[in-house]
Amino acid sequence: MIISNANLVDWRGERKGDLCIEDGIISKTGGGKVINAAGLYALPAFVDLHTHLRTPGLTHKETAASGARAALRGGYTTLNAMANTRPVCSNTEIAREAVTQADGICDVYQAISATKDFDGKTVAHLDALDISLNEEKQYIKSISEDGYGIASGGVFLEVLHRADKLGMPLLVHAEDAALSAVDMYAAEDLETIRDLYLVDLYCKKYGAGNLKVHFCHVSTEFSMNAIIDAKRRGLPVTLEVTPHHIALNDSTDFRVNPPLRRESDRMALINSILDGQIDAIATDHAPHTAQDKLNGAPGLVGLETAFSVCYTTLCRQNNLPLSKLSELMSRNPARLLGINKGTLDIGMAGDVVLVNLEREITVDSSKFASKGRNTPFDGHSYFGEVVMTIYGGDVL
Repeated sequence: MIISNANLVDWRGERKGDLCIEDGIISKTGGGKVINAAGLYALPAFVDLHTHLRTPGLTHKETAASGARAALRGGYTTLNAMANTRPVCSNTEIAREAVTQADGICDVYQAISATKDFDGKTVAHLDALDISLNEEKQYIKSISEDGYGIASGGVFLEVLHRADKLGMPLLVHAEDAALSAVDMYAAEDLETIRDLYLVDLYCKKYGAGNLKVHFCHVSTEFSMNAIIDAKRRGLPVTLEVTPHHIALNDSTDFRVNPPLRRESDRMALINSILDGQIDAIATDHAPHTAQDKLNGAPGLVGLETAFSVCYTTLCRQNNLPLSKLSELMSRNPARLLGINKGTLDIGMAGDVVLVNLEREITVDSSKFASKGRNTPFDGHSYFGEVVMTIYGGDVL
């Protein structure tokens, strides 16, 4: 395949030219199908660190296949699925089932739970993992307790030890559940401080080694600044924000977890992105049925709207370079997962998204590929249309 006449953009910047893909890999030369991308921008396809695919056990909300099709609609070719399935993904067998249900539509990896069945105390299942095995590397790229904070500091330290030994990133949901009913700011901020303290303690006692601790969907200015400060002090921590936390504030009545925050928090997140302090943008794609939402289930579907929302909010409204957005949505997430994606370099996977930056779209959730329709963006208009997603050199 040759993608011709495109504006090529990745984390290094922008250039005009052709992009060749041969045998699913970006190459110096190529042949076969020619895609005339005049007027379009070609970026590395997006990598989502935080997706809920509801497989197994909750497939009335989403299947791995429907989630993968939604991913392609949004320019994503890689998903890292969370472990809050039924049963909870606490072993390779469940991970294999979840991943294979995606039917090869895009690459799906499955996070394994930090504690067995989210019981908050048992970590022996992590000792049973052998990441040197090709099978386990094929299915599992991260450890996460998903929407739960690990209440016990001692257990958190045990999980850090396993994550370090396995060389897998630990994806942290910082929330003190005992405080959630009292104050959702305190719930996130205090848990973030505690977790950072324990990461510091672990590193001083054992050394950083292969430890990587990634804070998911950071939503408050306080927590963000605490993590940024820890990074400056050399702790092996990174952080992500979501499209909805940078585009919306608490004037929007829509339940997510963490909640939509004050306008000052939203702008603080945006300013830190502009300053280069945020590592990644992840969707926290969380499909629910209409009845689930009426019953108060937190979460939204985000794979099909993420690029347009982020491009409009960050690039058009706040002058973020498109190359930086590519770094946040492609290169950095790929690096955290340790996969050969995220840039347009020769030898990288031939996963590319073509976008029309001048096309304004209006979100219509009734046309989503996802089973979920739960989005606060329905009816809103944004610039940046995903025109085509190329996965391994195939147009999908």
